[in-house]
Amino acid sequence: MKFSNLRSRFIALFMLIVSVIIYGIDYLVSGNTGEIFTGFLGNLAFLPIYVLFVTLMIERVLKEREREAMRQKLNMVIGVFFSEVGTILLRDCSGFITDSRELSGRLKIASQWTAGDFNNVTEFLRGHEIQVDSQRGDIVALKAFLQEKRSFMLGLLENPNLLEHDEFTDLLWAVFHLIDELEARKSLAGLPAADMEHLSGDIKRAYNYLLREWVVYMRHLKEAYPYLFSLAVRTNPMNPDARVEIT
Repeated sequence: MKFSNLRSRFIALFMLIVSVIIYGIDYLVSGNTGEIFTGFLGNLAFLPIYVLFVTLMIERVLKEREREAMRQKLNMVIGVFFSEVGTILLRDCSGFITDSRELSGRLKIASQWTAGDFNNVTEFLRGHEIQVDSQRGDIVALKAFLQEKRSFMLGLLENPNLLEHDEFTDLLWAVFHLIDELEARKSLAGLPAADMEHLSGDIKRAYNYLLREWVVYMRHLKEAYPYLFSLAVRTNPMNPDARVEIT
């Protein structure tokens, strides 16, 4: 700290000496102190505007760097979520989807996909109503998996970077609500039809958020990390034909 203060004082003193030397040279050349003084006042009047302009520019650059760093950290958090929970949840919940074949056909993301392809599938998901039946899949196994990952997901919610991503936060809350609904029932066997329909709605909500965020995440990998995108394509949970081995 002392070295930094000493260095700042040295720089300030050096700049002051340079300024004095330049004004001295100007006086020796022109010999007109009135003109020098007028020029000095003009420069002094412009100084606040200059400082304001430089400050605003520096502040904008620093904020942009801060936002970019936060986006990178957030994408890392989202990547960890899909590695630990999201990809498995996409695969396991597909058993509850009555139109899973259509979804699989739309979501066979390939290495050749362009920005237009991602835009098209995003628009499809926004306008498509997924049909869910909680009696089709293994809801007991789903409950066990989500209970196992509860602590992990609670840790994600403690990350302050999530405040910058409302959609991903909504996804986590939807999944937490599904966990709470499943845990609140001592047994999932023999539930009334109305109750199973209610659980279908909870699965549907979580799955909708999950699909949309997964497409956004895959697009990010495509643009920023091609090698991670390659693995994600080869392990695509929405593509029954996907194989991790490269042939």
